[in-house]
Amino acid sequence: MNYKSTRDNNISVKSSEAIAKGLSPEGGLFVPDSIPIISESNIKYMAGMSYTQRAKEILGRFLTDFTDEELDACINAAYTKEKFETNAIAPVYKLSDSQYVLELWHGPTCAFKDMALQILPHLLTTSVKKLGIERETVILVATSGDTGKAALEGFKDVDNTKIIVFFPDEGVSQIQRLQMCTQEGKNVFVSAVNGNFDDAQNGVKAIFTDKEYESFLQDNKKALSSANSINWGRLVPQIVYYFSAYCDMIAAGEIECGDEVNICVPTGNFGNILAAYYAKCMGLPVKKLICASNKNNVLTDFINTGVYDKNRDFYVTTSPSMDILISSNLERLLYMISGGRADVVSSYMAELKENGIYTVSDEIKNEIKESFYGGCADDIKCADTIKETYEKHGYVTDTHTAVAVCVHNEYVKETGDNTKTIIASTASPFKFNGAVLSALGKEDEVNELDEFRLLEKLANDYELRIPASLKTLEEKEVRFEVVCDKNQMKAVINEFLAN
Repeated sequence: MNYKSTRDNNISVKSSEAIAKGLSPEGGLFVPDSIPIISESNIKYMAGMSYTQRAKEILGRFLTDFTDEELDACINAAYTKEKFETNAIAPVYKLSDSQYVLELWHGPTCAFKDMALQILPHLLTTSVKKLGIERETVILVATSGDTGKAALEGFKDVDNTKIIVFFPDEGVSQIQRLQMCTQEGKNVFVSAVNGNFDDAQNGVKAIFTDKEYESFLQDNKKALSSANSINWGRLVPQIVYYFSAYCDMIAAGEIECGDEVNICVPTGNFGNILAAYYAKCMGLPVKKLICASNKNNVLTDFINTGVYDKNRDFYVTTSPSMDILISSNLERLLYMISGGRADVVSSYMAELKENGIYTVSDEIKNEIKESFYGGCADDIKCADTIKETYEKHGYVTDTHTAVAVCVHNEYVKETGDNTKTIIASTASPFKFNGAVLSALGKEDEVNELDEFRLLEKLANDYELRIPASLKTLEEKEVRFEVVCDKNQMKAVINEFLAN
């Protein structure tokens, strides 16, 4: 299987090259030139497998230039009980007869990004070796909170790599900031950026497409790559857990193989729900993909109107990983639904860059609405859902998961569709303890306690276990305190690489 660019069909590379490059030279995203099909009998067979075995079944269909031994090495190094504190890796919790929570936050940074970023360093280093690249790989990341820490943890002290993470100065939780700024490792660097996530992401994209800077790095035997979901090596592992959740539901007797399910995903950058769309295209029996946004509801409006308009107020919310107005992975969906029309996608992306808005054709809009439902929940609805979910089911969700539960509840009311639904739970409630405790009626205590006493309170009051990585955070030294403007990001990178 080869990979094309969403903006140039003349580009065709193997999976190892797509992963090593991260982004196509003209700014497009790499996409597979065909979609492998997983039959119903394959799915039934996978129900008896472990997570790592399921991962090999799915990844092997896309990473066709990797040997079995290379895939085994990558998968077995990434998905261990020691890293994820559970053999299931991504367990499914039955909330009710119609809602099943896919817990994607048992990894070392307590967020769903671990599901891909524990394996990406192994995929990347294997790709670089296969391609005979002798330059040092420089991983450049923009994060709205969770990707940064997960990437730092994944690439920490990986040979022949360096990683630089940029995050919005006022756009992450205190726990997220501390997780990044206390990161250990000799090859890591972290900087805040004045502005929001889109400022950080646009700065990173500009550096990736800067030909002069690329030449400068090549002269210094370095090559840029990405750990954001613009990198196919970040996105493809996410397809695995949707198949795995369905297989777990078969194994638990909750569904029969072939039964349709819905999948509801809280998303800002569109990567996580795009992985579910790929799973649907591969043969997973998915009836509807429910796209859940917070108050930054650009995706909700796009799905409902066909108009993508980032020219709107930006809100800092209690679900900061979704505080995004430019959803990069939507480009991959547009390419697929347009029938691989790179010229169409390029024109949309040019309009977005120039005017901040584009409108898709009626044909594309209707096809998107056929597969997707878009809904949103602001901070008030989110808080109410956290409280209601705990009171009704005795289950504590984080703010992002609560957005998904709320949107799914509203979807059911609007459509009457009670199809069993997999809800992607993208973060541990401990990562957003203040907002969660406030929603549960503990606002007075939240105002009086620091981040670490809040961890203890959430654990004690609701009989939960603090994840090991957060429990030890208080003892760690803050290593990174740099704050820069968007136009200073290249200088920050250069200073780090020079050391």
